[in-house]
Amino acid sequence: MKKLVIGLLAHVDAGKTTLAESLLYTSGTIRNQGRVDHKDAYLDTDSMERDRGITIFSKQARLQWKDMEVTLLDTPGHVDFSSEMERTLSVIDLAVLVISGSEGVQGHTRTLWKLLEHYGVPTFLFVNKMDQPDTDKKKLMAQLKVGLSNNCVDMTDDAEIVFENISACDEALIEEYLEAESLETDSVSDAIADRKVFPVWFGSALHNDGTDSLLDGIMEYAPVQEYGEEFSARVFKITRDEHGKRLTHLKVTGGVLLPKMVIGEGDAAEKVDQLRIYSGVKYEAVASASAGEVLAITGLSTTYAGQALGAEEGKVIPVLEPVLSYKLEFVRGTDTQLVYGKIKPLEEEFPELRLLWNEQHKEIHVSVNGEVQTEVLKQVMKDRFDIEVGFGAGSIVYKETIGAPTYGIGHFEPLRHYAEVQLLVEPGEPGSGIEFVSACGVDTLDKNWQRLIKTHVDEAVHPGVLTRSEMTDIRVVLITGRAHPKHTEGGDFRQATYRALRNAFRQAMNAGKAVLLEPVYKFTMELPTIYIGRAMTDIEKLYGKAQPPEMSADGEMSVLQGIAPVSTFWEYQKELQAYTGGRGHLSCILQGYMPCHNQDEVVEKRNYYPDDDFARPTGSVFCAHGAGFQVPWDEVASYAHMPCTISADQAAGIIGLSGGMGASAVYEDGDIASNVRAGSRIKESQTGSHEEKFISLEEIDAIFSSQHRNRKADAVANRRIYKKKHFDKYDYSRTGSSSVAADSDNKNVKGKLAGTALPKCLLVDGYNMIHSWAELKPMVDSNMDGARGRLIDICSEYQGIVGGEVIVVFDAYLVSGNMGSVTKQGGIYVVYTKEAETADQYIEQATKRKAKDYRVTVATSDLIEQLIVWGEGALRMSASEFEAEIDRARKALRNDYLDKHNRLGNVLPLDKICNELL
Repeated sequence: MKKLVIGLLAHVDAGKTTLAESLLYTSGTIRNQGRVDHKDAYLDTDSMERDRGITIFSKQARLQWKDMEVTLLDTPGHVDFSSEMERTLSVIDLAVLVISGSEGVQGHTRTLWKLLEHYGVPTFLFVNKMDQPDTDKKKLMAQLKVGLSNNCVDMTDDAEIVFENISACDEALIEEYLEAESLETDSVSDAIADRKVFPVWFGSALHNDGTDSLLDGIMEYAPVQEYGEEFSARVFKITRDEHGKRLTHLKVTGGVLLPKMVIGEGDAAEKVDQLRIYSGVKYEAVASASAGEVLAITGLSTTYAGQALGAEEGKVIPVLEPVLSYKLEFVRGTDTQLVYGKIKPLEEEFPELRLLWNEQHKEIHVSVNGEVQTEVLKQVMKDRFDIEVGFGAGSIVYKETIGAPTYGIGHFEPLRHYAEVQLLVEPGEPGSGIEFVSACGVDTLDKNWQRLIKTHVDEAVHPGVLTRSEMTDIRVVLITGRAHPKHTEGGDFRQATYRALRNAFRQAMNAGKAVLLEPVYKFTMELPTIYIGRAMTDIEKLYGKAQPPEMSADGEMSVLQGIAPVSTFWEYQKELQAYTGGRGHLSCILQGYMPCHNQDEVVEKRNYYPDDDFARPTGSVFCAHGAGFQVPWDEVASYAHMPCTISADQAAGIIGLSGGMGASAVYEDGDIASNVRAGSRIKESQTGSHEEKFISLEEIDAIFSSQHRNRKADAVANRRIYKKKHFDKYDYSRTGSSSVAADSDNKNVKGKLAGTALPKCLLVDGYNMIHSWAELKPMVDSNMDGARGRLIDICSEYQGIVGGEVIVVFDAYLVSGNMGSVTKQGGIYVVYTKEAETADQYIEQATKRKAKDYRVTVATSDLIEQLIVWGEGALRMSASEFEAEIDRARKALRNDYLDKHNRLGNVLPLDKICNELL
């Protein structure tokens, strides 16, 4: 039996969903044919879709026609949801492009055609609404041939004429037809697969006219995919079901997928739970899925749209991207950082959103395609998170790249963590995104770690250093790296990789080689010939370029085609309509990104300082005397543990390996690492002197084995020295703080910690509090047990006031044979970590586990720990802020108690009673 995955695409209101209804009804899949205007279409299942009468989310249905099984994917037609449509193109075997018989080829139709060409999708066409008056089949065919392809063939003609027209599309078909006076079905299918022939049917989906002929034509001529035996799959969508369970929508492109199958490797390995094959809102749980099946699976938490699984290769880079960015606006007093953590999962379902957190201004920015999408997002956030949101004025979505090769080093070494990554970053081809290649031998860095570095390069949107816009069009080459056999975890290489990339970008910026890219439209402008001069003058003023105009046969109308920056051209349609009296029409599609015409102006306006970006630092973290400390970007090379010299000849060989430009084109100094000092060095900050040497694993072990008390004391001393030397302008004791305790609007004794529907969880770094609080610090040397007991009592008292879950964590990693313990004392949990596990590690892992179901706050003054837990979505409080928060809670409880008894006329000595209670 023939199995196909078919995608339905169209300009909005061409009747695409009506065609889906007709196909399902004609095949006997549904008994009653729904209608969009009646709000009962089988595939428009979302209330927003029914209210608006448009498809917003791609949907799946299954039908059987004679000896053919079809998985039908109905995609959005509105231009604002083009990204949702594009995601399906990587998994369909065949596209049916629906054309409105009353409108013909429209602007978005051309965009869809270019996308289908880009993805190499075989395409059938169905001209719909032929029941409407003034529809002319011959005129429409002529328009299809001019507007789309001359190889569009009317399949409703006589068979002899059809074969003649098909044979005219390819020389091999001509020869076959001349010899046999006919064409083999396989020959036609092969030509369709190669996009040399585009069959066209005409009809009316509303009246089920022509849909049976379309199904017959698909069954006879649609090419069939061939699949391998090894498991592979392509993810195209992430959603959540009505119970909030995460669904990964994918197509199996090889082998068989089974429940409980492990997908991924190392730390990224996850087990598949349930296999669901959807048809409309209903699904069938199946025991296996073979190649060619489209389904949704549960159990995977890290998948993303466009991802390749198993033996499938390559990541799908979308062609259509939003060009407008908006700041989200909320009601006064909203905790925007909390909102960011709540809505961040939306980015999985709408990857084009590109949610960005502005730490400096505490703002959330999103990228969208247009006004209708903003309205839908407002409704989604209201329904799912009960958040009222507005959208500020739109701004252009810029990107960044580099103009010459650069070298970056990332090192991440807080206590009991270790990873170093060194990368060569070079310019890539326009539109190539980010490519990765390794030039590092497995004897230097194990293959598993190298795969992990590649994953971290691929998985994230990496911000640039000019405006914090997304980096693109670069080729990343792994030169070398280092792991520790005992202390390296997967997250360590994520930090080292991110820092290496940022370090490389910062090096490029310092050398004047950072490049800002702006989106560019490819436009087609149709207007009266008398206005051509005005239009061409405007295009030049708007920094665009136009080809010579083409006049119509009568000379009355002309067409201008060209390119122009989105920033100057996105509102030109209104001006064109005004001066042509409504006779001018403008069609724009995104051509891509080009160097910005006013880079200096945009960079100055954005006012971004990469060295102040603590969420994506340009520097690295090293360890000395048992404590981690920050090193700025321009000094990382002198602390690096691996040698980082690379000659021009070596670089040329690497670039040749990765397919980039030759060394002669991009290297002028003869040594790519001329500004990166050879070898690695340990700088003794106490004396200002330094000793050059390579660091051995034994020396790293020695650092990790430092005694607990020395680690705490040296960390304070080291950070003070480093802060005084480099960052006097920053108050690191408050860096990254959530200001939970210091909010001036906080008049509730529970503070911001109670401002959410999620249950609260507070994780406390026990020894960090003891060494920081004035009440406990004097007890460190004489009575540590007493200090721990007092901290537990204080936290228990605090939990009794504000509620929620409180977990106090103490290091016990140096206690030989210690298995760790968790006990409940006074309403809170007290954790002693096991041997070889630090409090930092426990808190990081607990934050990851609880962040999905709790509003997590971590109390610690450790900057590195703050950055890590912030990345997991937790709020942060320093030791001093937590102490102040406890004091405020006590005072608020006391005042509430006094107010209550005063209102009752109680004359007892309440101050004394409250003091005894507290």
